[in-house]
Amino acid sequence: MTLERKGSGQRRTAEERRAQILEAAISEFAARGLRGASVEDLAASVGVSQPYVYRLFGTKRDLFLAATGRVCDRVQEAFRQAAETDPKNALEEMGRSYNLSRFRREDMLMLLQGFAAADDPEVREAVGERYAGLWRFVQDASGASEEEVWHFFATGMLLTVDAAIGLMPRLGKKAWPKEFTTQAER
Repeated sequence: MTLERKGSGQRRTAEERRAQILEAAISEFAARGLRGASVEDLAASVGVSQPYVYRLFGTKRDLFLAATGRVCDRVQEAFRQAAETDPKNALEEMGRSYNLSRFRREDMLMLLQGFAAADDPEVREAVGERYAGLWRFVQDASGASEEEVWHFFATGMLLTVDAAIGLMPRLGKKAWPKEFTTQAER
């Protein structure tokens, strides 16, 4: 395991540095997308060289996919925890877990950037598989009908868009109406 200096003589493992770079990548890609993001700026923001980032992640696309994957992992873990809190109402609990109090706006933007970069066949394949995996997870964990899962993901996409553009404030609302975020009646 490679060690690097932290402040005050402490050492940082390659895995810690990798996690730090991934968090910076989420911020960079969320703001600028796959094509507009700068690996040089990202590297500078965490105090490493650009070649070091490439050594850890390979290509810029690979780093983008790792950042997208990190956000998808967070979403799936939130869904898993939520489903475990009330297995009889798993879909409702998962729906409540997808919000800006749990996820940063950058996380939501990163998901949107993953969709936006889907003109690249490798990105389309990887992001499509991750999203399909989330779909299967929600369906399996909740036991919900196909229609309920469609509604769940449609609502989730609208919540993601709201996080990006601030839709509810533009409509004069402080929050999403309960009927959109609650799956109980569905």
